This record gives sequence, structure tokens and C-alpha cells, in this order.
Amino acid sequence: MDIKEAKIPYLNRKAEFRAELFKKPDLIYLFFELTRSCNEKCFHCGSSCAPGLGHGPDKEAFKAVLRDVKENFDLKKVQLCITGGEPLLYPDFAELLGYAVDQGFHWGMTTNATLITKDVAKMLEDTRMGTVSVSIDGLRDTHDRQRGMKGGYDKAMRGIENLIERKAFKHIQVTTVVNHKNIVELDELYKILDEMDIDSWRVIGIEPMGRALDFPDMLLTPDDQRYLFNFIREKREQGIPVNYGCSHFLGLEFEREVRDWFFYCGAGTHTAAVRVNGDITACLDIEERPEFVQGNIYKDKFSDVWFNRFQVFRQPLSSLCKECQECEWEKWCAGGSRHCFDYDNNKQRVCFKDILF
Repeated sequence: MDIKEAKIPYLNRKAEFRAELFKKPDLIYLFFELTRSCNEKCFHCGSSCAPGLGHGPDKEAFKAVLRDVKENFDLKKVQLCITGGEPLLYPDFAELLGYAVDQGFHWGMTTNATLITKDVAKMLEDTRMGTVSVSIDGLRDTHDRQRGMKGGYDKAMRGIENLIERKAFKHIQVTTVVNHKNIVELDELYKILDEMDIDSWRVIGIEPMGRALDFPDMLLTPDDQRYLFNFIREKREQGIPVNYGCSHFLGLEFEREVRDWFFYCGAGTHTAAVRVNGDITACLDIEERPEFVQGNIYKDKFSDVWFNRFQVFRQPLSSLCKECQECEWEKWCAGGSRHCFDYDNNKQRVCFKDILF
């Protein structure tokens, strides 16, 4: 039996697991979108964040969600994921996360790290942040240009070093969004990150969503995609902790070769989120549409929404797409990732069939 054939039983079990989760979801990741404001303006931002945009619900509304989740879920299984915008711009950040820890939550954050001074790093230690993902999207000039902040690369790198210096966090990760222009810098960027005491490097492809839809020339070509996955696999074969993101079914050659798990989109079965306006939804990367709003924390209990709604997410995405239904890979792919689906035309924007397999 070759390696591709050996993967089939695992993919079959994953398909069975998906079917069970549609019936009995299991909350693992709860995202709080604290703000849409950001001190950078990344061209690929899925949420179109920018300086001066509004913050999320007030701290008391967020705290009420935390109490509800504590009462109705097993906190040993739930990871609180803090995001934005730039979450450190949220006025009551330290108080809210301190409260979360007092309630028994484990939490991590996605950040651009430009605001992580030594004092902020100590605050994050004091509020017992466990994990952090920092965005580095190329070498210095490329990073600054793509993220709309001159000096942003140096500030982010200092922020990472300030975190490392504390020796207090379980996992420090760098995330790089790869596009058609910065893909040529992967090897050089790897050399820089390899010298730093980070725990992993998450390398993901730019997705046709949010602000990135305005820059079609930056999207990855089929050749770019093949290069990207071969790059990640090569580094992993060398024992280097590089991971592709959670997105997309990759076929028998690359499934489990470029990340530590087999593909599964957990939006609405493993993952839920509270947006800046209080709306309750699934993965924050999914296009904002009325049918995906399952409730609002100002008028609904999060637990009631999770247990009694979310049906729109608890069926195969392929049920919307005739082409997907007729595909020989549908059992394992189930229509792919929900965040890059074209819901107006009911088809997947990103499919690796005929590119990787």
C-alpha cells in the first residue's frame, strides 16, 4: 500500500465525523472580533479593516457571553480566539481578557504585533495569553507596502522579540499570507524566521475575498499554488514546523503532507464567532450575509443560538453546488471551505482539482 492509499481510510473517517458533527456540533473555537479598527490597511484583509473603524460590543456584553459559555460548555475544550482589526486597539482589552481568565478560559490572539512593546508583552503575560499568531507578509519593503504601514515590519519583529523575551507563552506563531508578488521571498523569509525562537510558521495562500477581490493580479496562479505546497512539504520533511492553514481539500498527494490534520471546514460545528456589532455567526472569514447571522448577543443567549440555530452551516456546502455534487472527491471535500465560496453563484472560488490533483 502506498502513502496515498493509506490516507483513504482516514479521509473516510473524517467524512463520517463531519456527518456526525452536523447532527451534534462540538464548540472548540469561539472568536471575539473586538474591533474593525486597525493601524494597518492590508490589501488582502478579508474584513476590510482600516484605521478609525469602530470597536466591538462593550466589555459587559462580551462578559455576559463568557458567563453563558462557562455555564453551558466544557471550558477544557473551548479556546477563546481574540481578533480584529488589531485587537490591542480595543479600549478594555486587558480588563476583558483578565475577566476571561478568571472565568476559566484559555485564550489566544491574532495580531500585527506593531503595538507589542515590552510593557504590552508583560500585560499579555499577566492576562495569561497562551498562544499568539503574528502576521509577517514578506521581507521588510514588501511587508510594509502590502500592509500599508511604513516601518511596520520592524515594529512587528520587535513585537515578536518582546513576546519571546517573556518566555511565558505556550505557542508563538508567525503567519504569512502568500500572494503572486511575495511568493518569491519565501526562502529568504524562512531564513530570517528560522533564526528566531518562534514555535511555528503558518503559510497560507491569499484568498479571493474581502479587499483582495480588488487586486486580481495578486492572486496565486496554478504554478504559484504548486510551488507553495511543494515548499511547505519540503520544509516539513526537514522537520521544520511549517503548516498550511485550515483551508481547502488538497487531494491525496498533499493532504496531511502540509499540515498536521486532514481537511475539514469546522465553521458552525467547531467554530463560532461574535462580530463587532454583536452578531453571532460561524467563521469570521465567511462573507457577511444576512442568512449567516444566527443571532445577536444584545438580544440572544449565545448558547441558545449555538444549540438551536446554525442549521445553514450544518449541511455539506456541496449541497449548493451541482458541480461539487457530481465530483468524485465530494465525499472528502464536501464543497471545500465556506469562507471562499461564491454564494451568489453557488460555486467554489478556490478548488485545487486539476491544479494539485
